[in-house]
Amino acid sequence: MSETSVTDYIIDMPPSGTYSATFLFAHGAGAGMDHEFMAEIANGLALKGIRVVRFDFPYMVKRREDGKKRPPDRQPKLLLDFQRHIDAFAHEGNLVIGGKSMGGRMASLIVTGVADESPDVANCQDKVKGVACLGFPFHPPGKPENFRGEHLQAMALPTLILQGERDTFGTRSEVEGWHYAPSVEVAFLPDGDHSFKPRKASGHTEPGNRQLAVKALAAFINACTAKE
Repeated sequence: MSETSVTDYIIDMPPSGTYSATFLFAHGAGAGMDHEFMAEIANGLALKGIRVVRFDFPYMVKRREDGKKRPPDRQPKLLLDFQRHIDAFAHEGNLVIGGKSMGGRMASLIVTGVADESPDVANCQDKVKGVACLGFPFHPPGKPENFRGEHLQAMALPTLILQGERDTFGTRSEVEGWHYAPSVEVAFLPDGDHSFKPRKASGHTEPGNRQLAVKALAAFINACTAKE
């Protein structure tokens, strides 16, 4: 696997140099594209023949430049930036978009008619083949009444949500109790938290759960980009 930095991106290429699809991978609220979680998932997918493109949202670019921590940009700005990256890679073959936590939520929003709420943001549904969300932030920890997944009932594209069973942003019991569009598939990482890390006593391991996540992601990406 080779890792190439191209201005705004970190691109993880399969060892062969050829790929079946591209996964545009957005980071979560607190860590950028080079976080070890992002890197490990990207490396795993590259080894399975999928090119992974990572990028930083504008607030994270500024943080990298001056070292000052900033809160995430407001949703319209995040979506507009995501659209820019989709446009940059949509012409290069099969494209699946997704992300960790906030990044995955933004990916799911941009293909569900969010342009009606944010006039500058286009619905990118026709440019991508699917959406993958790793640790979906269904609600702030301890505040299940602040539900953020209503739009998942309107998803038309194939969508995969990988969720830790103990994720405080949406536990397994909570997630299984909500309704989704038929195109949405939810899979759980055993005893995992928001980063898929299990407790030692569970008998599961963090590397093991991440390997499960990579396997599920690769199968999903290949399925929704397969030739008919």
